[in-house]
This record gives sequence, structure tokens and C-alpha cells, in this order.
Amino acid sequence: MRFIPTKVHGVLDYVVGVALIAAPWLFGFAGMGGAAVIIPIVLGVGLIVYSLFTKYEWGPFGVIPMPVHLVFDIVASLFLALSPWIFGFANQAPNVWLPHVIVGAAVIVVVLFSQPQPQESRSSVRAA
Repeated sequence: MRFIPTKVHGVLDYVVGVALIAAPWLFGFAGMGGAAVIIPIVLGVGLIVYSLFTKYEWGPFGVIPMPVHLVFDIVASLFLALSPWIFGFANQAPNVWLPHVIVGAAVIVVVLFSQPQPQESRSSVRAA
């Protein structure tokens, strides 16, 4: 059931991180300020930082195990998806709150289908 390799997951991490940072401008809500703008930027930066430290193909500093990374992804994505209601901007135009919900839900789906170990880790475990 987990068919997304960590190599693909890693690319998605950096793409989604940059997209979250750019989201307020991409979707035209940067001028409203507040939590709607700050949350995707902070989560995008956070995603890039913890991806750099994940033990997978795209993590140059490899200290965070992939299963821990996946837990970070779930927690951050739930927070992102629920943030319009937590911080009270769900009553704004859809271009403000809908990206938070869609990206949050999409990342949760990606996590559910992502492999919990890089390919070389799985093959070295089998060989041992």
C-alpha cells in the first residue's frame, strides 16, 4: 500500500515547502496579513529545514529517521488544514483558506502512501 518511494517523497517535500512559502502571493492573499499568511510560510520553511535533516536521499544532514519525518508531516499538515478554523479566517474568500485545507489534506494522503524507509535502508536490513 505504501508505493511512494522516499526519493519521490523527498522531492515533494522541497516542492511543497517552496509552494507553501509562495502560497500567499500565488493565491493573492498576502495583503491580508495575519495567521493566514504566516502559517504557510512558517510551515514551508519548517518543512524544508526538517527535510534537510531527514535520513533519506534528499537529506544531506540525515539525522531524523524517516518515520519521525512522516509524523512531523502529519502534525504539520493537520495544523495547516485546520488553521482556517483555529485562527478564524475560514470566513474569508476561498482563495485565502482553501489552499491551507487542500495542501494539508494532500500531504496527509502522500504520507499515508509513502514508504517509511529509503530503498537502501530496506535492502541493507534484509541483507543483515
